[in-house]
Amino acid sequence: MTSMPAAERLGSHLKRAEQALAATKSAVLKPAGLTVAQYSALLHLSGNPGISAAALARLCGVTPPTMNTVLNNLQDRALIERTPHEWHKNVLETRLTDEGRAVMKDADARAVRVERALAAEFTDEERTALTALLARCVTVLERERP
Repeated sequence: MTSMPAAERLGSHLKRAEQALAATKSAVLKPAGLTVAQYSALLHLSGNPGISAAALARLCGVTPPTMNTVLNNLQDRALIERTPHEWHKNVLETRLTDEGRAVMKDADARAVRVERALAAEFTDEERTALTALLARCVTVLERERP
């Protein structure tokens, strides 16, 4: 087996970019009183009112137990409400409260500034190419997963 220097490993570069994005979003969301996971949950809830915790976990890329912790914290702060589903009483539907919508609006403005700053560093063609290249990374990595 041949060794490969870290500088040549695409995974290292992908990880550094992901860590930088997470750290920056964490810092900009802190004044809004949210973690990145909480923001992600509120963002997906704003577009999917009534979604179950399990479906929300899939959208946010976390485990159901992690999502339940996130939702419990948001519920404790009265940012969301969870009510039994009309037909499936063991399924809780989750929705933003008015306060949750206000916090989400503030947090989203902060996160969008980061996304816009990142996008502004690239031309339209570069953004299109980067998106396509990252999608190819995902395809290859999913294919290589045992």
